[in-house]
Amino acid sequence: MREAAIPSLKQHDLPSPLSPTLPVDEPNDKPASPPSPPLTPAKSSSPPPSEPAPNPEKAPEPESDPSESKMHCSFDSDIVDMDTFRQLLELDDDATHDFSKGMAWAYFTQAEQTFKDMEKALAGQNLAQLSSLGHYLKGSSAALGLSKVQASCEKIQHFGQRRDEAAGEDVTESVALDKIKGLLSQVNDEYAAAESWLKRWYKENAVDGAEP
Repeated sequence: MREAAIPSLKQHDLPSPLSPTLPVDEPNDKPASPPSPPLTPAKSSSPPPSEPAPNPEKAPEPESDPSESKMHCSFDSDIVDMDTFRQLLELDDDATHDFSKGMAWAYFTQAEQTFKDMEKALAGQNLAQLSSLGHYLKGSSAALGLSKVQASCEKIQHFGQRRDEAAGEDVTESVALDKIKGLLSQVNDEYAAAESWLKRWYKENAVDGAEP
């Protein structure tokens, strides 16, 4: 009996039980969409309420000395040097101003006598005496701050030495006497204004206001 011939099968003709057919993803040519941005709350169009500005407290103004305004009486400001006069007032113990007022009244007596002595020295053409008297009254006037009287007395002192300090030259005796004569008339007017200023100040500012 003849064996039936078995046809030979090639390996690729047999299905493989270990390699099941899997679906293949087709490539997606479309680009991926970007992620949506996170939602933010819409800003209000109205501005935020403004806070009221702080109201700074106004610094209190320094209290002024009531006598300060009275120092500047209705006279020329250069009659009295206020810095010197204030220093004199600091020597007073109280509001009576007895010490400085006593100095002022002593000066009035001294100045009036000095002017009389100057007139006598001028009549006698005594330049040395005129120079000495001018120097003397210059110093006492400076102590009270009487600047105009002080300046005129200093000029009398220099002309008594036959010296014109403003021009920087010496002068003759006759020129010196003539200059001093004019200065004596001028300084008497300046002294009268200074005396009036001082008496008025003490009357308005001293506690009793009476003359010593």
